[in-house]
Amino acid sequence: MHKAFYWILLLPLFFSCGKSSGPGDKKVFNLNLDQNVTSMDPAFARNQNAIWMINQVFNGLVQIDSNLNTVPCIAKSWTVSEDGLLYIFKLRNDVFFHNDPLFENGKGRKVLASDFVYSFNRLIDPKVGSSGSWIFSDKVKDGNSFTAVNDSTFQIRLAKPFPAFLSLLTAQYCSVVPREVVTHYGKDFRSHPIGTGPFKFKYWKEDEILVLLKNENYWEKQGHQQLPYLDAVKVTFISDKQSAFMNFIKKDLDFFDKVDGSYRDDILTKSGKMTHKYQGKFQLKKGAYLCTEYLGILVDTTKSIVKNSPLKYKKVRQAINYAIDRKKLIKYLRNSIGVPANAGFVPAGMPGFDSTKVRGYHYDPEKAARLLAEAGYPGGKGLPQITLSTSTTYKDLIEFIQEELNALGIKVKVDTSPNASLRDMMSKNEVNFFRGSWIADYPDAENYLSVFYSKNRVPFGPNYTGYFNATFDRLFEQSYYERNVEKRYALYRRMDNMVTENASIVPVYYDQSVIMLQNNISGYLMNAQNLMVLKQVKKQ
Repeated sequence: MHKAFYWILLLPLFFSCGKSSGPGDKKVFNLNLDQNVTSMDPAFARNQNAIWMINQVFNGLVQIDSNLNTVPCIAKSWTVSEDGLLYIFKLRNDVFFHNDPLFENGKGRKVLASDFVYSFNRLIDPKVGSSGSWIFSDKVKDGNSFTAVNDSTFQIRLAKPFPAFLSLLTAQYCSVVPREVVTHYGKDFRSHPIGTGPFKFKYWKEDEILVLLKNENYWEKQGHQQLPYLDAVKVTFISDKQSAFMNFIKKDLDFFDKVDGSYRDDILTKSGKMTHKYQGKFQLKKGAYLCTEYLGILVDTTKSIVKNSPLKYKKVRQAINYAIDRKKLIKYLRNSIGVPANAGFVPAGMPGFDSTKVRGYHYDPEKAARLLAEAGYPGGKGLPQITLSTSTTYKDLIEFIQEELNALGIKVKVDTSPNASLRDMMSKNEVNFFRGSWIADYPDAENYLSVFYSKNRVPFGPNYTGYFNATFDRLFEQSYYERNVEKRYALYRRMDNMVTENASIVPVYYDQSVIMLQNNISGYLMNAQNLMVLKQVKKQ
């Protein structure tokens, strides 16, 4: 009998224990993802669903804790040279790949430093075409930058200092993979992943079900107890959010994370509390999420689209910033999910964030009107209509902003495009007023401030506003050489203040993640990276 078919037959029997809690029952964590996982290969961990699942199956050198600190993983310790170029990692000697027939006697072998050399070279290999090649782009010279000094010592030599490098290595792209397995399966490694993580891959029928089983030989412990506590993870792929939510209400799911607008009012009050209807029926958790929703304004005056626009005037841009009631927007459109972005572009939850040291904008319609008048447009007189480009997903948010600006005298036309089309226009500087969002790739503010570095102006990077300031560039480059964390954070805040004062962006809100758990689930720790970590989860 074919192995896959045999496993299908066993699925109902294995998971029939998912909801019960007897002492002999399997502890199965049930969750739903609204889209299929694109790949289980870490080299292609480019979206949240893939990242979440890959994080259960694979490990890297380092990992983040719930407070976004970089902590040991397969690397038990490391040192960094004085010039910030050489990173030397000492590896644990008790980490083994999951069992697979390709290993001797089918037993997973020990992870060696040479495995990281292979894994990282694979990331930058053009033939692989990894979506994570940017991790080492401009960071290392070539594949010779990765060296296995011996089986338990791995080193990386950078081309130039990059203080956020350890944070960067927490990305799932940097997971270790076994050469012999990847070589054997080739592109099919995406659906035959072998890692070192707390769960091992068992079965995947795309768009329907994904099954992970407990790794009985996992190396990590919590206190004296070996992780993970769960026996299995079962993932379904129901795209209809309403149907998935009903499955959660019926307790067919242990976890739910999509508070869709179609039923948000049913779950949450406008103040963000659980409605009386559901109080006590399940757990509702809310936490910081490293994502800034903003409006971008093209300020590169060499572009014809800017030359003829009133948005080239800083006071007009500042007036827009003061004209939006962010608190009202979050309360009535998002049921208080999110925080008003009153302290710059770098979001709340980011290490080093300090709202008292970055001078942002608050709702002040009188000041907005005064700035508009000082720009030569009293009450909006003489001001031509401005086009605000957005995607259909954010139509309600943009219509709210449109009304706020109309009240000031700024006439706004909303142009709606598919997400892909809008991104394409942004990357070509074809829109001069647009809605955007920036989600952290890694927990360091450098990731946000790089959006305003002049060398990242399109087409070379994500500086979609065309912002240029020589002092900003100098400080940005200086931060690469600042090893003192607090001094580097001070540089970050200074740069954020510069961008905010220029008003080439209109930060709207810092996002928050909201999850729901059944009452018999414990140990799920949220983090501002919104990374799913199931190894410490318990199910009663």
